Amino acid sequence: MTQKDPHKRLLAICGKGGSGKTVLAALLTKLFLQTSGIRLLVIDADPTMSLPGTLGVSVQKTVSDVRERIIREARTAGDREKHHLARSLDYMLLEALVETDRFSLLVMGRPDSLGCYCPVNELLREGIGTLAQHFDVTLIDGEAGVEQISRQVIRSVDTPIIVSDISVRGLQTAALIRKVIESHKIIKYRKMGLVLNRVRGSESALDEYVKQTGLELFGCIPEDETITRFDMQARPLLGIPETAAALNAVQSILARIDPRYEKGQSPISGTV
Repeated sequence: MTQKDPHKRLLAICGKGGSGKTVLAALLTKLFLQTSGIRLLVIDADPTMSLPGTLGVSVQKTVSDVRERIIREARTAGDREKHHLARSLDYMLLEALVETDRFSLLVMGRPDSLGCYCPVNELLREGIGTLAQHFDVTLIDGEAGVEQISRQVIRSVDTPIIVSDISVRGLQTAALIRKVIESHKIIKYRKMGLVLNRVRGSESALDEYVKQTGLELFGCIPEDETITRFDMQARPLLGIPETAAALNAVQSILARIDPRYEKGQSPISGTV
């Protein structure tokens, strides 16, 4: 996806499984929704598909369903039918798009077909990239590890946000993701950084650990009982109170990523 409009933003969240990627995606969604007039696309690229429930959205069809349909029909199709399938991709993706009155959600799902279907995957990447151009902000909740980087859901990402807890394994995964992104050059990006989740105590005590990852620290999210309570009660995080410590921390993180999102500012009009 080539982003010609400098005001558009595409953020991809990745990291070790269980590090808090989906929570961060949900809290960022809530903050983006507080900006009047923003067209927001949220993409759940994690096969566990936990983001829809965290956002309180029901999903009937996924991108994987579209992929399976293309593969199934292409097996018996002639050249003309295959060309028609390719031209119909945008319409099929729109069928998988869940549109609420506040944002749109696209769920990648779990692919069931075995084997390599590179032409189909390439079509899907191009289709999703085209779809994202119609939104001001695209936010991707990636799958665990480095898989979503190698799969290239979208080729150009403004800001890869790597999430980690304060465990050695989590920080090692964060460093590995940075290395894959920088050395393989498989996606384009403008700014990349680290978010530490479920932090207790002083952030300065973590400086040495952060340096070892080679990443800029976007910020820390404190351990928050409100998040735990909402999770236990299966309540959508879009309803989390404005006073929640985790939400305020994510507000600061977003402002560091893009100063236009300083609290009380609107990146579209300049004021709320």
